[in-house]
Amino acid sequence: MSDMNLIQVDQRKCTRCGLCVSVCRGVLGMGGDGPEVIRPLCIACGQCVAICPQGALDNAKSPLANQAPLKEMPVLAADTAAQFLRSRRSIRNYQQRPVPRDTILQLLDIARMAPTACNSQGVAYHVVDNADTLRAIATVVIEWAEDELNKDSAMAASPWAPNSAAQIEIYRQTGEDVVLRSAPCLVVAVADKDFLAPVRDNAYLSLTYAQLFATSIGLGTCWTGLFEYCASSGYEPLLDLLALPANMRVISGLMVGYPKYAYKRLVDRNSLQVTWQ
Repeated sequence: MSDMNLIQVDQRKCTRCGLCVSVCRGVLGMGGDGPEVIRPLCIACGQCVAICPQGALDNAKSPLANQAPLKEMPVLAADTAAQFLRSRRSIRNYQQRPVPRDTILQLLDIARMAPTACNSQGVAYHVVDNADTLRAIATVVIEWAEDELNKDSAMAASPWAPNSAAQIEIYRQTGEDVVLRSAPCLVVAVADKDFLAPVRDNAYLSLTYAQLFATSIGLGTCWTGLFEYCASSGYEPLLDLLALPANMRVISGLMVGYPKYAYKRLVDRNSLQVTWQ
């Protein structure tokens, strides 16, 4: 369907209030018969449909039938919201029990709702919950990191190199999984190699949504830094383990599982720095 024909207006319901035009990015204008497309630049954000108080507007790229009614905007009290956001922790200790796949799907169904640049989206998820595969991933990431630290590489020159070296030492001495922290599940954000939008930013926003929602369903999460660096380097042993389609690339990853411990305090951060103009 042409962008110029993607809007349908129920003339019996439309009151010409103009809200859909106001929230649009310039695709819609107000014509003699109500809202109409004036520029073929729709990004399928769905705001024109979502804002209509009468349900008079439909958009083929974001159908009214796919939008859930919102009777009242849920708003947390400021103190509650602040405590919720501050209480998010990077979980490095997990209970050794699997996360049901239905729960992971529930988590990712919220993650996909994260904002993206011009509604470009483009993020898919590859989930690893096989214990043997997870252990193998940790092993090859350690092997890659050791190699990187032993040569003239960006990782060796990084201010984080001593931390990486210490983690490798712990792994070699104790066998402790310092890569995936023995999490029972790894969520990998992936994207098509030819996708042109800023998909890395999209993926980070998506996994941030996952991190925040995870606590609501009893889960804990942690970013997988070494895993991400290893994957982005194109390290074949890791990519072979992931067995992604040839057109897909790894963007980032998130450990997921049930937290082993409960934190008792809110951690502080560096003092707020703000400039005004």
